[in-house]
This record gives sequence, C-alpha cells and structure tokens, in this order.
Amino acid sequence: MARATLNLRQLQAAVRASEEQAEERVVDELTVRRQRDSDVAEKGILIVGVGRLLTQLAGCCKPAPPDPIVGFVTRGRGVSVHRADCSNFVHLRATHPERVIETTWGGSSDGVFAVDIVIDAHDRQGLLRDVSDVLARERINVIAVNTQSRQGNAHMSFTAEVASVPQLERTLALLHAVQGVVGARRA
Repeated sequence: MARATLNLRQLQAAVRASEEQAEERVVDELTVRRQRDSDVAEKGILIVGVGRLLTQLAGCCKPAPPDPIVGFVTRGRGVSVHRADCSNFVHLRATHPERVIETTWGGSSDGVFAVDIVIDAHDRQGLLRDVSDVLARERINVIAVNTQSRQGNAHMSFTAEVASVPQLERTLALLHAVQGVVGARRA
C-alpha cells in the first residue's frame, strides 16, 4: 500500500487541473460535432453510399445548385466537389479514375454559393458603378472583384454569393443590358 502526504493547496490544484482537462475535452467534442453538422447542413451535398464525409466545394469551378456535380477523393481534405463540366475535374478523372465518387446535391439547397462572374465591356466612366448597381439590386454580395482596362476594353471578374442558378441567370441577363457590356457569363 502506498502512502503520500498532501497539503490542501496541492489537493485543490490537482482537482482544478482535472476539471479543466474535462472541460477542454467537452469543448473539443462540441466543436467537432458542430463542424461536422455544419458541413452537412451548409453545403447540402450527398456522397452516394457514404455518410457524413468531409466535403469542400472546388474553388476552380465553384459549383452551385442545381449544377451537375461530381466528387473527387483528395488526400487529406476529404471530397472535393466539382461541376461535372469542370476542366480540372476532367483532368483529375483521366489521371485518377479510382478516386472519382458519385455526388449529388442534398434535398435542401438553402444558403449561398460563391460563383465567378466575368464581364467584358467597352470601358467608360461609371461602368463599375452601373455593374455594381445591378448586383446590389439583385441582392448579390460581392466578395472579390478584379477589373482591368486596356485600350478601351474592360475585363471585370467578380466572385459573388448567389442563392440559386436562376438568380445568377437573371443577374447575367441584367448585366448584358448595362450600357457598354459586350458579354457577361459565369466563369
């Protein structure tokens, strides 16, 4: 039998340390559970035959419902979800067909999705303002913009958050109507 001598302070310190470790474990478990739940709820993506798998929307093609989508199993980042017509995915499928996985949008497509919009126009004063007005009227949040003007031609790239493909199509039609715009399309 072992015997130890502890004073009151040592006992209090030991109890506090074990309580703090227990609290940290509970917080970590809650954080992991919340992240997993939000991955499923936010993206609304179903991997056929697999449940609760880490997914991410590919930055190269930025898929949004109801785009046809496919999954590619990455090394260490779960499944990267691409549009079926994505040129990067076509290359990945050709080089690693065993890592392609069937993927569909879940029942709920609530939320917003980032898409790239490209506009070509004849440059003029107020062009960016007029394009921004269309996006604001359609309640589209712009999260990135890049504009270049060369020899009287403007090339604008926007990354915008849209709720649906019909909203995007309506916005593209309105952008075509802006004075000087030659083309507006999804990248």
